[in-house]
Amino acid sequence: MLNLVENHSSPRTAAFFDLDKTVIAKSSTLTFSKSFYQGGLINRRAVLRTAYAQFVFLAGGADHDQMERMRAYLSSLCRGWNVEQVKEIVAETLHDLIDPIIYDEAASLIEEHHTAGRDVVIVSTSGAEVVEPIGELLGADRVVATRMVVGDDGCFTGEVEYYAYGPTKAEAIQELAESEGYDLERCFAYSDSATDVPMLQSVGHPYAVNPDRALRREALARGWPILDFHRPVRLKQRLPAPRRPALVAAAAVGAAAATAGLVWFASRRRAAAS
Repeated sequence: MLNLVENHSSPRTAAFFDLDKTVIAKSSTLTFSKSFYQGGLINRRAVLRTAYAQFVFLAGGADHDQMERMRAYLSSLCRGWNVEQVKEIVAETLHDLIDPIIYDEAASLIEEHHTAGRDVVIVSTSGAEVVEPIGELLGADRVVATRMVVGDDGCFTGEVEYYAYGPTKAEAIQELAESEGYDLERCFAYSDSATDVPMLQSVGHPYAVNPDRALRREALARGWPILDFHRPVRLKQRLPAPRRPALVAAAAVGAAAATAGLVWFASRRRAAAS
């Protein structure tokens, strides 16, 4: 059991959680690929590719160069997608798809941090159409996520306004610390990926959760604790009603973008293997 007791006379603190493979057992955006297909946003071939991408992601994830190539491709597939339609699809399928893949250990940590008086912040490369509803489900106080430009017609223009990845996650955490008065030396952070080392470095209590090989090496070298989360649970059965129902989006959007990038990554991996 982690010692998460907070002295309530001390400065404000927070716990920052990566989402995919840290709080939930799969990729948040890829989990909705079948729903996006049923809603007419992607075709059958894309569904098959996302299934493969989910396998690749679970097997080891994407390194920095692959993520950067994904970002370069993000804009094309989701251009023209109606934002409200994406939100409706996520809302309709959220409980069926996400509830069963919440890690019990992560749910317990969120409860304990809230009990200790800390804010809980989800910091994810995925977009707000997926991350914000999951954050509400978890009882998170804030969300930091990828944000894409939405045109006057209510559709994605294909331009990425903010990409919540690597150093930009750490920058967002620093900005939140300044605006909310968090003492980062007393804050906690959790992630599975070496690409989140800047985020983990930004707090006084970093934890590697189900780490990829690179993060495991980094954690061992730095003496960071390593946690093993492996028990998915239905969140609606595991957690009480969120203590703070109003979620604040610090930076949001672009579920389509993250899905698009991973579809492309999967096709590249398949082509390289053939």
